[in-house]
Amino acid sequence: MKLLITGGAGYIGSHTIIDILENTDHEVVSVDNFSNSEPASYDRIEQITGQKVRHYDIDLTDYKRLKEELFEVESAFDGIIHFAALKAVGESVEKPVMYYHNNLNSQINLLKCIEKYDIPAFIFSSSCTVYGEAETLPVTEETPVSKTESPYGYTKLAGEKILEDFSKTKDNFRAISLRYFNPVGAHMSGKNGELPKGRPNNLVPVVTQFASGWLDALAVHGDDYETRDGTAIRDYIHVSDIAHAHVLAMEYIVAQKQEAVYDVYNLGVGKGVTVLEVIKAFEASTGKKLDYTIGPRRAGDIEAIYADNSKVRNRLGWEPRLTIEDAMSSAWRWQEHLNASRDYGKARP
Repeated sequence: MKLLITGGAGYIGSHTIIDILENTDHEVVSVDNFSNSEPASYDRIEQITGQKVRHYDIDLTDYKRLKEELFEVESAFDGIIHFAALKAVGESVEKPVMYYHNNLNSQINLLKCIEKYDIPAFIFSSSCTVYGEAETLPVTEETPVSKTESPYGYTKLAGEKILEDFSKTKDNFRAISLRYFNPVGAHMSGKNGELPKGRPNNLVPVVTQFASGWLDALAVHGDDYETRDGTAIRDYIHVSDIAHAHVLAMEYIVAQKQEAVYDVYNLGVGKGVTVLEVIKAFEASTGKKLDYTIGPRRAGDIEAIYADNSKVRNRLGWEPRLTIEDAMSSAWRWQEHLNASRDYGKARP
């Protein structure tokens, strides 16, 4: 297959490209405007896999450039895996219009290209945020989607609806939305991982950057939730496991195994872990103690969510292979790699 990966220089996108290049013969083309990533991601992919990735610097909200500079240049794609999106919950609360413009227009422009160039398969990077504050746990794919707690979450919910409606109008087309829970960790080599521009919003890079001295504080957002230790519960899943699921999903569609024009799958380990348990897992796997503080709850956060992943196991044959300890140790190896890199000063927030 020839696959287009949008947001291929980003955290999950780059790990998915690595999985494809390490485990298949598929051809990869990537597009990324580096709004929350860096071109060096492609160098890291080459270092790990030994293969160069052809890539384009295009803003997906610019339909004219997308069509003329990518789709008119490349020969036909067999499928698109769409990661490119802004993803910080807190920032989306502060800048909702930016999130609606970027995340929804990017997807709509890709669907226009799918229609124009007759591309048969599309995998959408969705999120467990579509469930909002679920009434029962674990959530299944049949759990009702709910009032999302942030503009970011709403862009994922709206993106799913747009994709579902589009899928019903096009013959010989299939689509899947993968609802991730909380991606964490780095490639097990420690040579590729999460590196957001500026101060990170996600827990694990905050932990590793604080432990390394890049950040001067590590605050836990709330300890008054009704959970076993008062901190929020999430389903933390290793990024390499998430990456592999995208490859399985695309191959499932292309092999014509999917009867429905559109389907959704939860991607989670199936077990909830608290914020303090994540911190303890880091301390246990690295031997480094963290002097964290407790702060107020963060706008847009929910108390607890974790997945029932039986559908993706049974249909796609996917299994989570890596643990929270694997995630924390690999994330720390990635942080140490950054510390030793000549780009250390550029990377620091």
